Amino acid sequence: MDTMFHTQTLLIIAAGAIATYLTRIGGYVFITRMKRIPPRAEAALNAVPAAVLTTLVAPAAVTGGLDVTLTMAVAFLVGLRISLLPMLGVGWIVVMILRHVIG
Repeated sequence: MDTMFHTQTLLIIAAGAIATYLTRIGGYVFITRMKRIPPRAEAALNAVPAAVLTTLVAPAAVTGGLDVTLTMAVAFLVGLRISLLPMLGVGWIVVMILRHVIG
């Protein structure tokens, strides 16, 4: 290993950090200059958490294997009845059991 970090990798990380910072600051400045947020913009902002969650969960559900897919189905059903933290615990237990049983 010649160097600890490759220059290209560091540049990609820096570019991502700058893009993230500018996006967040731009959104903040845009929203603070409005006297009132239009209803459509508010609806779009309210949909962001669900969209982010979907982008994190969907790839794992499709490519994660049978254990992950079954666990997500169980977690979804359990999540309809109980709160978030117990649902995560149930999901963790189910995936551990399935990984032990399925191999």
